Amino acid sequence: MADPFVQLIGQQQAVELLVQAVKKNRISPAYLFVGPEGVGRSLAARCFTELLFTNESNANFIRNQLQNANHPDLLWVEPTYHHQGQLLTAAQAADKGIQRQGSPLIRLEQIRQITEFVSRPPLEAPRHIVVIEQAETIAEAAANALLKTLEEPGQATIILIAPSVESILPTLVSRCQRILFRCLDTVAMTSVLKRVGYQEILQNPVILSIAAGSPGKAIAAYKQMQNIPLPILQTASQIPKNYIQALELAREIDKSLDTEAQLWLIDFLQHFYWQNWRQASIINQLEQARKFLLAYAQPRLIWECTFLQLCQLQADVGNKNKSGS
Repeated sequence: MADPFVQLIGQQQAVELLVQAVKKNRISPAYLFVGPEGVGRSLAARCFTELLFTNESNANFIRNQLQNANHPDLLWVEPTYHHQGQLLTAAQAADKGIQRQGSPLIRLEQIRQITEFVSRPPLEAPRHIVVIEQAETIAEAAANALLKTLEEPGQATIILIAPSVESILPTLVSRCQRILFRCLDTVAMTSVLKRVGYQEILQNPVILSIAAGSPGKAIAAYKQMQNIPLPILQTASQIPKNYIQALELAREIDKSLDTEAQLWLIDFLQHFYWQNWRQASIINQLEQARKFLLAYAQPRLIWECTFLQLCQLQADVGNKNKSGS
């Protein structure tokens, strides 16, 4: 039987723990896959499920079912929005063109669905597998309901995926075996990006800096960069030289980019400016802009104030350098 973990690069310790659990038949009723976004946690959950569900005779069939997310004994849960009586994931909301406010959550209705799912006997596999993405978004009432399911999971293994132990309620953490996932080193990052066809990212130091050892984050940042109009990206990569340039750039950003793209642009500029000027005051000013955007302040005003302040900061540095010489 082919190794399902062969596609997971740079997480040897996590893979070894999961493989040994299966070999020794010591599979926990609940796991917490914890680590940075985009380093392979979800892929590991799918590989682990394949390992648990597969034998020599059904390997290809099971793999196809899991890839198409239609195995009857697998339930994959993502945070959702409430919209007109429906629960929609972020991707579904985007496809429907629904304006999103706030962040999606794992809701009580979804935990009830999990409870009902694991209460039935498995149909094809030896056990049910439930994977909860972004478990840090579990609402309080939903977390309390999930706790009861974790205490009596029946013939099921439940996998919570989260960025840190601290982001999950301690009562949930205490009932899970922790599997740690780490940022990838340069060799592993290079291998993953080449394998998935994004080797051009390796030539972009700003994107690699944003990624911080996360291939998934690198790819997401690269895709987002393609959606930013090139003139905006080029102009914003130079701190405005005067107030007129600052106001014009702020107007263009407000007109052309939605809030999500503006938040990404702040992240990009922080890394770009730091690599070029190494001035903490610039980074702090952009961080302040991020906070105001997240607080739903008027975007154009935020960018105007930000670029005017950056323009002044650069002028102050220039004057200081002149006086020092």
